[in-house]
Amino acid sequence: MAKLIVGCGYLGLRVARLWQEAGEQVWVLTRSADKAQLLGREGLFPVVADILNIRDLSPSLLPAAGVSTILYSVGYDRQSPQPIEQVYAGGLANLLGCAVFNSAGSQTCRWIYISSTGVYGKAAGEFVDEETPPQPARDGGKASLAAEQVLKAHPHGSRGIILRLAGIYGPGRIPRSADLQAGLPIDAPATGWLNLIHVDDAARIVLLADKRAQVPNLYCVSDGSPVQRADYYRELARLLGAPEPQFLPPDPNSPAALRAGSDKRIRPDKIFRELGPKLLYPSYREGLKAIIEVQS
Repeated sequence: MAKLIVGCGYLGLRVARLWQEAGEQVWVLTRSADKAQLLGREGLFPVVADILNIRDLSPSLLPAAGVSTILYSVGYDRQSPQPIEQVYAGGLANLLGCAVFNSAGSQTCRWIYISSTGVYGKAAGEFVDEETPPQPARDGGKASLAAEQVLKAHPHGSRGIILRLAGIYGPGRIPRSADLQAGLPIDAPATGWLNLIHVDDAARIVLLADKRAQVPNLYCVSDGSPVQRADYYRELARLLGAPEPQFLPPDPNSPAALRAGSDKRIRPDKIFRELGPKLLYPSYREGLKAIIEVQS
């Protein structure tokens, strides 16, 4: 049976490559015919379909032998006319309702949903984990929680794994690097906790969850090394050879202010205890150093 990835972007493509290396046949669903061609050149099996259009989700598009795991890792395009909750929760509901996954004898055994630690609300610097009640304040967190609830409420939720990921960083995704190098101030408080996971470690954890996790299950995913914002940007500036970072209070209604307001520390003890990931980058220090060395 094959693996199916819905949302083969920054994280999903890395998962696809790891599955390929493990000898798996990997199918990917994308809205873009151009992207489908690129994915096909990678040895993947692309399907062109829009998860928001239930008529696109025809059983004939998918592998006849069945799908053993579905990874739902859809990102949100800020230019989309569709609200974020419709993309996350509505798209997942459409996929769960697709006939091929609900027919008699369906062999789909796992559904993995990439959620976000944005489902948690303000924490005043306290630790949060899987037992902490979610109280999202931002639209992205609300949409992620709505999608979690869609999966849990569906019969396939008994085979579901929800991965609440901390902030993903990696090659090509280190926010504010250009601002630091230009000596521009960062419009965020100097204090407050950041929770991170390198994209390569996140991809490896997806494979571990698929292979080892009992279902249903929920995990918080971070490197377990939360860092104060000022310390993170100070280290980034040092590695870049940039000036010491300066901070300005953000607009109270800006996304930066809303992100900073959560001020939480993710405790990922459960995933380390149950799945035993060996991180390539145990903290932001190793991760940033590796990325910037390659760029230099």
